[in-house]
Amino acid sequence: MVAGQWGRWQQSAHGAILCILLGCWVCAFGDNDDDDAQAAAPAAAPTLNAEQQSAGGIVVAHPLKVQAPQHLDALGLVLDPVALITDSGEMTAAAAAQQAASAELARLHRLYGGGGASLKGLEAAQAEQAKAQAEAQSATLRYAMHWGPLAALPAPQRQKLLEAAASGRALLVRADVPGRHILGTLPPSATLSVDGIEVPGRVLGALRQSSEVQSAAVLVLVRNAPAGLGPGARVPITLSAAPRAGLLLPQGAVFYDESGAYVYKRTNAAAGNRKLRYAPVKVTLLMAYGEGWLVDGVDNDDEIVVQGAGVLWSLQGLGGLAVDDDQD
Repeated sequence: MVAGQWGRWQQSAHGAILCILLGCWVCAFGDNDDDDAQAAAPAAAPTLNAEQQSAGGIVVAHPLKVQAPQHLDALGLVLDPVALITDSGEMTAAAAAQQAASAELARLHRLYGGGGASLKGLEAAQAEQAKAQAEAQSATLRYAMHWGPLAALPAPQRQKLLEAAASGRALLVRADVPGRHILGTLPPSATLSVDGIEVPGRVLGALRQSSEVQSAAVLVLVRNAPAGLGPGARVPITLSAAPRAGLLLPQGAVFYDESGAYVYKRTNAAAGNRKLRYAPVKVTLLMAYGEGWLVDGVDNDDEIVVQGAGVLWSLQGLGGLAVDDDQD
């Protein structure tokens, strides 16, 4: 769950209010024959009356349209190309070993079927093939953890970049964003501040493995870097992009489960409705902005729960399943 406000809510007297609210909710709906057929519905879309909404401290508001500048301050570390070459070589060698072991196993299978190989030899080949496969999977995973954005590139493009890094014509820089574990959409460009000189770079993608900084990080490619800037250097970096348009919501409105980020939207706010229904709606996290998140997936005239959403999360059960806005 993204919302830090939910954690503070749990530590407050609202815990007692939730118990009362749950009791009221069961009494309100448990004996109503008209609602028996919808017994499972609250797990997907909690429904409260005005009194229950007030008891739970639920407040709704419209998202704010904003144009947010995309600038993230990061700490850069120029990476050693030897580590890249080592990981790449190990992955290539492990893949070749697996291919050879698989070919040998297939050959012995054919010979064994014709009486030209022993069962012991076949079993040894099977064990060798299993070992080679495990080593290949381990090397591939290690490469993806260390160099995820490069692993996603086509092999020819990846090889050219590796050669450029090995020759010094390009640098790979890890940019950590302190205080962030979620980046939203990635800014495409980066600027390194080197002795007062602004050096441009290109963001290749997010890195999966954390460092001692314990923060989200991206991999930055710098071509034709100034002489003297090399592996081990630490420099400040600004990640930037054109201003981003989106809808701003407070942190307490945003939740997260296995299907992604979502918020709670009031779906039947027409005058005269005694029962107020709240549906979880998927959103895309664009970027953190101030004390909230810039999101996509809702409209500026939607009524989104900005306070007390933890009550709905509890009524929904174990997080529930978020639904698309057009499924309401």
